Amino acid sequence: MSPREAAALTPLQAARRALRRTTVRLAGHAVHSLWRTAGKLGTISPAAPAGYRFRSLGEGACIAFPVGAIFGEERIEIGDHTLIGERVSISAGMMPGAPLGPDTIVRIGRACSIGRGSHIVGHQSITVGDDVFTGPYVYITDQNHVYDDPETPIGRQWPRNSPVEIGSGSWLGAGAIILPGTRLGRQTVVAGGAVVRGEFPDHCVLAGVPARLVRQYKPEEGWQSPGPEGRLSRGRDQF
Repeated sequence: MSPREAAALTPLQAARRALRRTTVRLAGHAVHSLWRTAGKLGTISPAAPAGYRFRSLGEGACIAFPVGAIFGEERIEIGDHTLIGERVSISAGMMPGAPLGPDTIVRIGRACSIGRGSHIVGHQSITVGDDVFTGPYVYITDQNHVYDDPETPIGRQWPRNSPVEIGSGSWLGAGAIILPGTRLGRQTVVAGGAVVRGEFPDHCVLAGVPARLVRQYKPEEGWQSPGPEGRLSRGRDQF
């Protein structure tokens, strides 16, 4: 409002404007305060009632608020001091309430950090080792659709499961997708946006769609990158 417009206001109009500004400011403060309180109360910890539904939720572990879609908790294990970020979805089984059998389906190790908005969708077996960090919006699943029958809609064909293992100490970049049957060795780096399927050794870097090995650490030679013929050659730059 310009000085001329402000001068033209009646005292009642000026008071109303001041009251409106104060109300908006106080309402904003209240919303932020309530959201912080909700974050504290809505976080799932081992001591929270929701924490008891898990097969195991380790000491110091927590699932941040707002919580994503979680079901099949009785077949989910989360290790000590692991942080599950906001809006992370974790599922074990086809649907809530479906019979799952006695075995753990999703196992996340200790001291992991799962980035916000990620999805871990388990039907048979997903094992995430210790000290695994992910960026946001990572997708890990052990089940995929099949298209064997060209006459039946793909969504109506029975999906296929294959166990997934993420080696300890690995880092999965933002938006990475880990497909069924993937087995990553220890200390593996997966570049953001990579789509990974297959088995890969310890201490390697994967990138691309589909993901391929772009660097690997050899104790006797250090970090190496593939040469022009696909063989690994010595490299200097960190990925």
